[in-house]
Amino acid sequence: MFEDGPSQLECSAKGCRAPAVHQLRWNNPKLHTPDHRKVWLACDEHLDWLRSFLSARGFLREVTLLPSARAAAGAADADAPDA
Repeated sequence: MFEDGPSQLECSAKGCRAPAVHQLRWNNPKLHTPDHRKVWLACDEHLDWLRSFLSARGFLREVTLLPSARAAAGAADADAPDA
């Protein structure tokens, strides 16, 4: 049986196979309408580099946690002992 791709979302940085945690939503205003968004995924290690790359070109629109990362963070907060 063929697989349709990776079982988890992976970082978009070249050669990186780490699980993605963030999504960088961007567009190229010379090519895309203002409401169009493309998405790159980033692990924690490559977030700053990918953000800088897109920002330097004026393409970056927003950076958010992936829904799966938000859910994991919420579960971790729920498991943390009260101070």
